[in-house]
Amino acid sequence: MTQRQGALPPGTRLVHIGPHKTGTTTLQGAFHRSRRALAAHGVRYAGASRQPAHAAAAIAGGTPVHSLEAPSMAHWEKLCAEVAGAGRRRRVVVSSERFANADAGAARAVVDGLGGERVHVVVTLRPLVKILPSQWQEYIKSGHQHTYEKWLDGMLRRPPYRKPTPSFWRRHRHDELVARWADTVGADRLTVVVVDQAEPLAHLRAFEVLLGLPDGVLEPEQDGFTNRSLTAGEVEVLRLVNRELARAERPAPERKLVREALVRSLRGAHVPTDPAERIATPAWARRAAAEVSAEMVAGIRKSGVRVVGDLDTLVPEPAAGDPAGSAGSAGSGDSAAAEPSLPVGAAYAAVTGALLAAAEAP
Repeated sequence: MTQRQGALPPGTRLVHIGPHKTGTTTLQGAFHRSRRALAAHGVRYAGASRQPAHAAAAIAGGTPVHSLEAPSMAHWEKLCAEVAGAGRRRRVVVSSERFANADAGAARAVVDGLGGERVHVVVTLRPLVKILPSQWQEYIKSGHQHTYEKWLDGMLRRPPYRKPTPSFWRRHRHDELVARWADTVGADRLTVVVVDQAEPLAHLRAFEVLLGLPDGVLEPEQDGFTNRSLTAGEVEVLRLVNRELARAERPAPERKLVREALVRSLRGAHVPTDPAERIATPAWARRAAAEVSAEMVAGIRKSGVRVVGDLDTLVPEPAAGDPAGSAGSAGSGDSAAAEPSLPVGAAYAAVTGALLAAAEAP
């Protein structure tokens, strides 16, 4: 059988490390739904679900947001045993954005545990300015209470940019993320895949090439699973609930239960259609993100790693109406943000969903 041009060698352990909010849900869903087709082409997707979140969190740090079960090294050891048992000719894919939390020592442990010299690391990237609102709402879903503006101020204006969420730049200083993993496996065993918003399935095609698969094997899930972003109003409801639960000193498991119920209820009760419902990033933050993005792209280019896609798309052009120049004072070039709103039906579903979840909890 002729190997597809650009494919990694048979027996490769392709380790996709995210980071967060770079098309990982679509990619993992495509791998999960295509397990049988992958097996027919000599590829195994490791783990039993969309991603081995607990195993990755156990070795790299952190706790999966959507689980009450704490990660343990038993999860990691089970994953390593599965990968080792796949055989020497079969390509194996391991995908979890939680690997992006790893420091240099944890990155080495990941590579050693999943196959050593057979490991090829893949990093997916999208523009930082798109990641900012998505990542902030994930922090809110994990219990944080900071407003978007305050969080942006800490991440973009307050050196050393570690508060209130020190994990953000460990994941999303993408040049340093690439360098950290390239130092572990070598630049020749790391590929960056740029996620193209204009071609939303292009990163699926890129993974097919890397794995020697025919075009079309990887397709998005069609079973109703959704990971849509919350609207500005939905996130504000969740943020305020987080604040009140913390003030009431409710136990952590109870707070997590209520947050999960709120998010499920909100997603199920409301289909956003108005662009005004989206989380709006102020102009000063977009400019600051563009500056950081340019630095990161330059660093990735110098690293010598393989790049699939156009790195220049990671540095957005200034939006119409954005004043030129670097980030200035709060409100520089920005109009006052409108108070976020939420349809009554969605608010009702959120409240009842949270109450029922709390009432039914043991």
